[in-house]
Amino acid sequence: MTEAGFGRRGALAAHCRKMAHNNAWANWRLITACAQLSDADFKAERTSFFPSLHETLNHNLMVDLYYIDALERGGLGRLVFERFRPFDMAQLLPAQAAADRRLIAFCDGLSDDMLATTVTTDRGEHGQVEERVDDLLAHLFQHQIHHRGQAHAMLAGTAVAPPQLDEYFLRYDSQQTRVELRRLDLAPPEELL
Repeated sequence: MTEAGFGRRGALAAHCRKMAHNNAWANWRLITACAQLSDADFKAERTSFFPSLHETLNHNLMVDLYYIDALERGGLGRLVFERFRPFDMAQLLPAQAAADRRLIAFCDGLSDDMLATTVTTDRGEHGQVEERVDDLLAHLFQHQIHHRGQAHAMLAGTAVAPPQLDEYFLRYDSQQTRVELRRLDLAPPEELL
């Protein structure tokens, strides 16, 4: 998709850019905290939708890759799931960061008009389903938040304190967040308008 014929970036496109940067920062904070665990603790069975931090965070990454491929019109579809091999802790952070950078790049190129276009998702036996870009992005961000919350709760059952994940949007919340964002080359929300 080219930007020719599409309008300038509007408020909804700016919000998607903010969400993509927030997503990358929150993933970094959570996975960095999990990296303090032993491999046994990272893979230990815990109460949640997926039975371990390892499985939960790998599920998030796998689903990210599926939807990012659809947004980029990469054509892999469900092959993303077939090809995916779970990452151990040492590989997970760079793999998630690479996926997050792809999502940021996609969102950085959006205009409000582009959000109303559709992309095809491969739903296996249910066939090809056209989804609006804005709806797919909203689902992707919600999916990440949902499972990060589960991982956050599981981490609370370990010796590692779960990190604060909700300090991205408000300037009031945390100056430390701005320091981390700069170190990670992520933009704070006020710079993404």
